[in-house]
Amino acid sequence: MIKETPKQYLFSNQALYKLILPLLVEQLLAVAVGLADSLMVASVGEAAVSAVSLVDNVNVLLIAAFSALATGGAVVAGQFIGHGDKKKACHSGEQLIVFVTLISLIIMALMYGFKSFILHTVFGKIEADVMDYASRYLMIVNASIPFLALYNCGAALFRAQGNSKISMKTSLLMNGINVAGNAILIYGLHFSVEGVAIPTLVSRIVSAVVIIVLLHNQELTIHISKPFRYHFDGKMVKRILGIGIPNGIENSMFQLGKIVLLSLISTFGTTAIAANAVGNTIAGIEILPGQAIGLAMTTVISQCVGADDFTQARYYTKKLMSYTFLAMAVLNIVILALLPFLMEIYHLMPETVTLTKQILTLHGIMAIFIWPLSFTLPSTLRAASDVRFTMLVGIGSMWFFRIILGFLLGKTFGFGVFGIWAAMIMDWVVRSIFFCLRYHGKRWMNHSMEF
Repeated sequence: MIKETPKQYLFSNQALYKLILPLLVEQLLAVAVGLADSLMVASVGEAAVSAVSLVDNVNVLLIAAFSALATGGAVVAGQFIGHGDKKKACHSGEQLIVFVTLISLIIMALMYGFKSFILHTVFGKIEADVMDYASRYLMIVNASIPFLALYNCGAALFRAQGNSKISMKTSLLMNGINVAGNAILIYGLHFSVEGVAIPTLVSRIVSAVVIIVLLHNQELTIHISKPFRYHFDGKMVKRILGIGIPNGIENSMFQLGKIVLLSLISTFGTTAIAANAVGNTIAGIEILPGQAIGLAMTTVISQCVGADDFTQARYYTKKLMSYTFLAMAVLNIVILALLPFLMEIYHLMPETVTLTKQILTLHGIMAIFIWPLSFTLPSTLRAASDVRFTMLVGIGSMWFFRIILGFLLGKTFGFGVFGIWAAMIMDWVVRSIFFCLRYHGKRWMNHSMEF
């Protein structure tokens, strides 16, 4: 057990636990609801499943972009909190909300305007029934883009002030509405693809309204002022974009790279596709602790940086990384032990079971030792505004190792989907080397904003 931090430190152990545990629940909830959604959509038919998957692949890029901008705002606000300037912390939050709302409205308009291009060019040649489902799903879900952006901003601002319980409860509300709505419309009223789209829209509207209303609480460290009088602050927006844009590029390229590899995996046959799909689902659970603690690290380290206390930044990085390694070890050992039982749930063919076990065993072992260094540790660098470095390393490693090496191992050398997963692990290794070297140096400390 790690000893309690001295009183002069910014975060006690209790404060860290209160920050991390709701984030773990929120991450787990997202995975669980994703599984429930996929099962409900499957009852509509294969064409509906394909249509929703195609549209959601585009939406994932948008979600990544909004999350990155929200993180940029959270880092700036967190640094102001650490610096002791709560007024500017609030001001940065207001600038983030208004700016991202405007951007999301523009993106929504473009999505509607280029609907035909998305359906016929981006999606390529697809069956007529899939096209029809995709068109109907896209028309409804696109209306939720501004509300999704607002929710991401609000959740990030609550996390920035160390209050992750609010974002967890709002996420619980949003996902509850989504699942209940799907069940009622699909199973009760026998809706088609609209039974998936409408609850998504309604849940995002409700969550956005709730989290923005909660931000009007004047007792919060970061809140929306009353009365709200917005004036554009170019300097503040530039600070937010200076962190958000590199994050957005990195996240979007990461998702794009995954789509590229999916196109390669589809050429390996049904066994490879099924093993990869099941593997991705379970692998998403295996990394939950690292993702949650990475979000917490953004909050903690940004405040340390704002206080110009890099001794504490290193202290908390070491402490939170130790939590990550411990949690990842416990979870992955349990999952590896349960693999035979998990395979029975999916009712896979014997050869698919064998392949799935191989890739998940590789992933589970490496998730314990390598994943935290390649994905949780860089949260410290981003919280210190060292985002260009993380972006360049992330994109470079993704394309040179995960994608190019993936094609070589998977296709050229005939290792198939296992080769692609092995290339992914090599991507982790390369990222870990660069991020560890950067962290143990001092250059990442020179990127925090001027107050």
